[in-house]
Amino acid sequence: MDEISESALRASQDVRTVVGRLRRRLREVASEGAGLTPSQTAVFTRLAKEGDSSASVLAAAEGVRPQSMATILAALDGHGLIERRPDPEDGRRQLITLSAAGRERAAGDRAARVEWLARRLQEDFTERERQTLIEAAALLERLVER
Repeated sequence: MDEISESALRASQDVRTVVGRLRRRLREVASEGAGLTPSQTAVFTRLAKEGDSSASVLAAAEGVRPQSMATILAALDGHGLIERRPDPEDGRRQLITLSAAGRERAAGDRAARVEWLARRLQEDFTERERQTLIEAAALLERLVER
């Protein structure tokens, strides 16, 4: 294998760091005033993105014990954000899905993230800098294509 250049190593570190920080900041924007813990927010976000799931699948995806997931789901249920229904393929299991209030909140969270990011880009960056970010986004897209 060819040796990896210093610039590739630096770019790798910088991209991972900034993408991680941006994801955390966008998550914060969406959950400001929401009254959810980071664990509850992660499960809520997963359900919003991926749709119906079982508690065991959610626990495995989040890397928590089933008992911990039960606590997280009870809190989301208490906020009226989820519903449980029998799994049509396995009547012993329940599927967890967002309630109407949960779907509404997820849409509001998406809108809050879009507005925050657009406003920051408008207020804190020049037109040229925004064009540079658009070009960088195209490069990042190429990075994840394979």
